[in-house]
Amino acid sequence: MTDSNPDKIWFVYMIETADGKLYTGISTDIERRFRDHATGKTGARFFRTTSPVRVVWQEKQPNRSLATKREIAIKKLSRQQKLALIVRQPAS
Repeated sequence: MTDSNPDKIWFVYMIETADGKLYTGISTDIERRFRDHATGKTGARFFRTTSPVRVVWQEKQPNRSLATKREIAIKKLSRQQKLALIVRQPAS
């Protein structure tokens, strides 16, 4: 993915898997990216051993750089801290 359009809104998201794991990623189109993961064609290797079930959390970021930094920060969190983020997310 390129960040050629500075007006694009990027999202950091978490997906819950069939075995209860949490996957964190970034995209400008979460629905399309979820389909990518579910079909296995262009999704992350992470989903070769488990299936995505649903998007459980998302957060807007103004550009790819900030989305990537936030993704890295979230990946460093413990499972409990990630679950706390999910619980605190306001209803959309």
